[in-house]
Amino acid sequence: MPVHAVPVHAAPGESVTVDTVGRLAADGTVTLTGTYRCTGNTGPVFVTSALSQRDPRVKHGIGGTVARCDGTTHTWSNSGQVSGETLMPGTAHVQATVMELRPVGLVPLPVFHATADQDVTLVQG
Repeated sequence: MPVHAVPVHAAPGESVTVDTVGRLAADGTVTLTGTYRCTGNTGPVFVTSALSQRDPRVKHGIGGTVARCDGTTHTWSNSGQVSGETLMPGTAHVQATVMELRPVGLVPLPVFHATADQDVTLVQG
């Protein structure tokens, strides 16, 4: 029998931001940063990020950070390399998400606390 996720609405004041500048190292590693705030988790929570540059339909996952949902604002930083595309300094688009893996029976289901979309500038460094 399939398990269906019940929609959960984010509590007021939950948020995630993406800094407008991302770092692109000589070896192709991208580092993205921002802030988040969340409350009320029962499972592990992560800040995930995805980046697209030339084709908005092609998104590359850039790392993941363990989050603390204690109602205060924290910083996050994700780093990673992409495969199949060479990133260049310049404009890119980032989506960051605060996602919980909430235990429901035997299978943890994703619950999204906050999402942000931000155009960023990748700079060499």
